[in-house]
Amino acid sequence: METVDILIENANELITVKGPNKPRTKKEMSNLSIIEKGSLAIKDGVIFNIGKNLKYNSENIIDASGKTVMPGFVDPHTHLVFAGSREFELDWKLKGLSYMDIQKKGGGILYTVNETRNSSQSELLKQSKIRLDNMIKHGTTTCEAKSGYGLNTETEIKILKTIKELNNSHPVDIIPTFLGAHAFPKECSESEYVDIIIKDMIPKIKNLAKFCDVFCEKGVFTPEQSKKILEAGKNYGLVPKIHADEIVDTDGAALASEIGAISADHLLMSNEDGLKQMVKNGIIGVLLPGTPFSLMMKDYAPARKIIDIGVPVAIATDLNPNCWIENMQFIIQLACFNMKMTPAEAITASTFNAACAIGMNSKIGSLEKGKQADIILLNCPNHKFIPYHYGVNLVETVIKKGIII
Repeated sequence: METVDILIENANELITVKGPNKPRTKKEMSNLSIIEKGSLAIKDGVIFNIGKNLKYNSENIIDASGKTVMPGFVDPHTHLVFAGSREFELDWKLKGLSYMDIQKKGGGILYTVNETRNSSQSELLKQSKIRLDNMIKHGTTTCEAKSGYGLNTETEIKILKTIKELNNSHPVDIIPTFLGAHAFPKECSESEYVDIIIKDMIPKIKNLAKFCDVFCEKGVFTPEQSKKILEAGKNYGLVPKIHADEIVDTDGAALASEIGAISADHLLMSNEDGLKQMVKNGIIGVLLPGTPFSLMMKDYAPARKIIDIGVPVAIATDLNPNCWIENMQFIIQLACFNMKMTPAEAITASTFNAACAIGMNSKIGSLEKGKQADIILLNCPNHKFIPYHYGVNLVETVIKKGIII
């Protein structure tokens, strides 16, 4: 009998999310390809076999009776590396101050920028590692991480180098994104800063990031500025992403389609025409329910409308000092309770479609033979318990690249 490194047996639900290797849409998002009483064998860091009643020799046999086994969560939108915390903003939020009001009072992105500029790379590494440790404890095995709290070339490079060092030293795989266009610094004009991003930052960070992102929003970067920056990033091989239509409709969804972005993120206020253009161009919508939750906003992204139109939807934490969430289980719960996604849709959105949103779907996001063995065991009998039993960590075991963490 052949020997494998790990054999998982008797899973009450083995959620494979198996299907076509393209972003899932509409009813496809509800098809989790579940194997009841399933087995999974791991060898040399990848999934060796999957099915029922598999028989192999192994020194690591895990009895998953009564448990749910599924792909590790993929978090496709985080601002992982930053310094400082902004708990003082909570009182302002409770008094009804808006995101922009808080920024005018000295909070917001520019407060974090100042703290991050004044922190060494070793300090950033230490703080960010704590957040990554929390993420993997709650089942996240891959995440995207953005720069954007530097707003000058030196600090943006420092953040991206911190991300690279974390990726080399931590079990979680981290996909780096350049977000120099996160806000405007105080020390120069808007036009001067756009030129700095295009002429200085992008050429210097091109080998430290996979994606180029921009915060396209009223009071931040205009659609014209955003397009200019993203086109410059494309010239250096950086794939476009965009923060789109979070607070007002800037036609960011349409811009994402025009620019050929891999994803458009937030989409609270996107118009229907822009969403239809995203469908036509196969652009993934990354919804971030933790953001309106943390900002105490009334409205969330209209997930039902977005899914029904045909946009492939992923979900993410938006981990940042204003939305300090490291737990994708909580994001699934918010997606179900506040965006009316079904548990199955939310799981697809937090695994396979999330992997598509960072260009990793050929390696991760589903449990299939030959794919990387990023697997979590949850202490619950089926996938519907993930939104149903909230306020606890349901993850019992995390396996990353075939190693039990």
